[in-house]
This record gives sequence, structure tokens and C-alpha cells, in this order.
Amino acid sequence: AQTSHSVPNAPGMGGSHQKVAVIMFQAAVARTNEGERDFQNLEKKFEPKNVELKKQNDEITALKKQLQAQSKTLSASQRQEKVNEINEKQKTLQQQVQDARSEFQNAMGTTFNTLAKKVGAVMTSYAQQHGYSVVLDASGQGSPVLWASPTTDITKAVIAAYNKKSGVPPPPPPAPTPASKTGKPGK
Repeated sequence: AQTSHSVPNAPGMGGSHQKVAVIMFQAAVARTNEGERDFQNLEKKFEPKNVELKKQNDEITALKKQLQAQSKTLSASQRQEKVNEINEKQKTLQQQVQDARSEFQNAMGTTFNTLAKKVGAVMTSYAQQHGYSVVLDASGQGSPVLWASPTTDITKAVIAAYNKKSGVPPPPPPAPTPASKTGKPGK
């Protein structure tokens, strides 16, 4: 999902036209062959845990149905015992689901970040080789600017223009400390 646009020269930008590229960076990372393989491997790695958690959930559902079916034949203490057992199993399951979800998200994040560094390096190289000045991320995550040529940075020019317009003089330099006069740390 890449597009390129030529923009007229803006003040502070070198050359007659600047080329801007757009990329859906997260999709690009995920859709690489390496990304598809690695994310599929993660899903396979966590599949046994998902099966185990589903089995536990099914067991709790069966216990609830059993309790409902037997509720009239059980004594109050037996009923409370079953309710406590179900509650304990639910609590354990909820914690295991949270742990598994957290572990999976961490693994996904690590996998994505590792691959994103590699894809980012290739993207930067590609942008430089093809004369792009700026690459914008259209996926809406994080900073929209993924890479920019140093010639597109107008920060210093805007600061200088603002300072000129505001008329505020620069502050005096900080007074030297005793340590800077002697070259030894001050006390």
C-alpha cells in the first residue's frame, strides 16, 4: 500500500520537488513472508494452551448444568460445596486466560518489533534509493513520519523565523560555575 506524491518546494526544502511516500507499515510488516510465517508459528505455539483453556471452560459449563439439574436433590451444604468448586475453577480459569493472553501479546509484540526493525531498515534504504524525501505511515499508529530526509527538517528555520518575528532577544548565557572556572568539580 504505497503511493508517491511530488510536492512543490516549500521554504527550507532543497530541490524543486520533494517526493512523499505513504506506507501501511504495520500491514507491510505482517504481510512479509517472514511475518506471515512467524505469526502463524506463534498461533501454532499457543494453540495447545487455547485448547486446554477451552476444555476447562467446557468443564465449568458442564458443572453448572449439573448443579442446576441436581439443585433440588442436593442439601444446602452440598449445593454450597459445588458452587464453591465452580467459583474456584472459574477464578483459576480467568487467571490462566489473562496470563495466556498477556504471554501471547508479549510474544506478538516481540515478534512484530524484531521484524519491524528489519522492514524499517529496508524501507529507509528504498526511500533513499528512490529519491523520497518523506515516508508517512498511513496505518494510524504512532508517529505518521517514519523517515524523512534531513533536507525536509525546517525546525531551525521556523525557530529563527519565530525569534525574528517575536523580537525577544536570546537569553544571556548561563553564568559560569566555580567548577567550570577551575576545571574541578564544585563543592
